[in-house]
Amino acid sequence: MTASDGHLLDLTPDQLLSTTRAVRKRLDFDRPVDDDLVRACVAAAMQAPSGSNNMTMQFVVVRDAAKREAIGRLYGECFEIYKTLPVYAGALEKDTPEEQAQQHRVTESALYLADHMGEAPALVIACTAGRADGLPAMMSASMMGNVLPGMWSFMLAARARGLGTAWTTVGLFKEQEMADVVGSPFDEVQQVCLTPLAHTIGTDFKPAKRPPAEEFIRWNEWS
Repeated sequence: MTASDGHLLDLTPDQLLSTTRAVRKRLDFDRPVDDDLVRACVAAAMQAPSGSNNMTMQFVVVRDAAKREAIGRLYGECFEIYKTLPVYAGALEKDTPEEQAQQHRVTESALYLADHMGEAPALVIACTAGRADGLPAMMSASMMGNVLPGMWSFMLAARARGLGTAWTTVGLFKEQEMADVVGSPFDEVQQVCLTPLAHTIGTDFKPAKRPPAEEFIRWNEWS
């Protein structure tokens, strides 16, 4: 299963949805990503729903080596903060040895990305116009809803073209400093997530082991 520039992988919709993984250790840091591939992913993202048909999403694509290095350094500093929190991947305990082994692999790959984020040929920061700080839930959810579906579509489109991504919000610990690197107006634009963007080393990815869907469904009421 391969993809060359401009061509799509041979994936069914369900295969695409179930194999778009957070790619960290299998990012090819040495192969550049063509501008047209980025444009294709953004074009797909723009087809995602947006509240009131008000498209507030923006994608800051960082190729400049010095800026990528600065973002990578900031991300590493943010990751050190993240490691002190109870939600840190390495602090979570799972119920079975198999699940704990999977959790360990996730932690190891996250640590790898923290050390190498700035080496990706492109870094993409998804943003939305305005800020959700202190807004009522309806308004903040609406603002995030204007960029989160689009960013996920971006990642699906990337996967379909043989590119890897890894959704992360860790960099938001230093959002102001990140904004300073790329020159975005902090008071007017909110960053939502950061992802590396690179060709993947190989294109075959498997669905992750997940609990049965029934465990996540509450029929008719919360009980």
